[in-house]
Amino acid sequence: MDLTPYPVRVDGVRVRLGGRWVVDEVDATPPAGRLTGLLGPNGAGKTTLLRTVAGLLVPDGGAVLVGDDSQDVRALPRRERARRVALLEQESSSTVPLTVREVVALGRTPFRTLWGADDDAEAVHRALATAGVAELADRLWSTLSGGERQRVHVARALAQEPSLLLLDEPTNHLDVSAQLSLLGFVRSLGTTTVAALHDLNLAAAFCDHVLLLHRGRLVASGTPEQVLTPARLREVYDVDADVLVHPRTGRPVIALAGRAEADA
Repeated sequence: MDLTPYPVRVDGVRVRLGGRWVVDEVDATPPAGRLTGLLGPNGAGKTTLLRTVAGLLVPDGGAVLVGDDSQDVRALPRRERARRVALLEQESSSTVPLTVREVVALGRTPFRTLWGADDDAEAVHRALATAGVAELADRLWSTLSGGERQRVHVARALAQEPSLLLLDEPTNHLDVSAQLSLLGFVRSLGTTTVAALHDLNLAAAFCDHVLLLHRGRLVASGTPEQVLTPARLREVYDVDADVLVHPRTGRPVIALAGRAEADA
């Protein structure tokens, strides 16, 4: 499946919700074709920023520019935007008795006309195979494990054949093995991907680039080594940390301690 890397630039974006600035003057350029981690405490503005990048929220200032021609994502026709950008929001349960194939086929909605789309079946097959869930195609969605469901969510997004993949807490409720497997798979896709993550060690292990938000502002961007420093983690998360080096991968490993524990 050809998921061509897609340039994206967040240019001075501001979003006001409930009378406060949830995202405030954010400038960022996630590297095309790489996995970028969007980090920050609860309430930092991660989900709001993802939804703005997807074109679902209208910023109160600034713009999200996509493609080689730097088009405002909001200026794209809705159907064209849905073909280029796939957003996987935090999982919600469904009681509708759908098979996995039918769930993945929902990703073809932006391509459908009154006469249907001739390549729907082929695109769904490719997405199932790419996400490694082809053997689940005839299973009912309700019978899947959490890890299997997340893979199917990714397959549904891949069926859109997106150039920009946005993930909101994709590892929530997954066991350790499923978390590692999912992020390793997403990173291997080679498409431009931005994933909001809570687990700093997962971000350090898999992300090529990270954006760190605090109270709606971008406080740092760069590689995990550049951004996830003890001083910055203390400032943003109010924790003490030692940043070590993984003996196998050479990537950062973050050993956290509460402030009281560290002071003792």
